[in-house]
Amino acid sequence: MARPRPAPAVPRPFFTLAIVYLFVLFFLFAFVLVSPALWDVAQNVPPGPEQERAAYEAARLAASGRLLPAMLLAVATLVVGVKFRLLPGLR
Repeated sequence: MARPRPAPAVPRPFFTLAIVYLFVLFFLFAFVLVSPALWDVAQNVPPGPEQERAAYEAARLAASGRLLPAMLLAVATLVVGVKFRLLPGLR
């Protein structure tokens, strides 16, 4: 009599989770790098449409040179998290 075949293993979504972690880490680091400019606007400009315009302009200027470092930090964090098995779902 033939032995029953084991059920096929369900593949883990490693690539999908890695992309999600990369995007989340990128937005986190970008926000951390831009937040001092936004905090300064929040403290010095009175609330209203002028504050909104000032915050938009401050965020645009602050992010202009900091998106590449944010992406590099996100990639480095992802690599370290995968290497040392620190990220849930990628262990």
